[in-house]
Amino acid sequence: MTDTNTYAEMVAKTLKELGVPSSFAAQRAWQLQPECSDLVSIGTDVVGREQQMERSAATVWQSMASAAAEEGVLLLAISAFRSFDYQRKIIERKLANGQPLEQILRVSALPGYSEHHTGQALDIGFPGCEPLTEEFEHTPAFAWLALHAARFNFSMSYPRDNPHGVIYEPWHWRHRQAA
Repeated sequence: MTDTNTYAEMVAKTLKELGVPSSFAAQRAWQLQPECSDLVSIGTDVVGREQQMERSAATVWQSMASAAAEEGVLLLAISAFRSFDYQRKIIERKLANGQPLEQILRVSALPGYSEHHTGQALDIGFPGCEPLTEEFEHTPAFAWLALHAARFNFSMSYPRDNPHGVIYEPWHWRHRQAA
């Protein structure tokens, strides 16, 4: 999607339909995240679904995963690109299951604000570790990422006590283009 104004309008309309106050994203210091259109496959995730990332981020991810593997550490792709529509369905499903919006937004970004839209974010796992849990912090994968991810321009987006009101997510890492 190339027209930023149209995208912002679609996001605002969707948030209204979901019952999210218009001030919510600003209060949490969330940035609008554009949806990537230049996606390539990075292979399958732990349950066999194809995962995609933005072209340059995918290349760096594969280099980083290879570097970790050379040191005996397996980095598993859990979830990479997510479309705006997919993110909306996540929120709608949780609302339909009776979860309060405030609780949902501590663990799931609003459509339009998920770093996964950019194709540069990736949830990472490790064999034997329950995906998307704080347990990941105690794995060799997390220890390796903490020491080496910056070399590949990857950083953890949601550390403890982050200003976005999102739970601690040691598994969520984002590639940022070198300046």
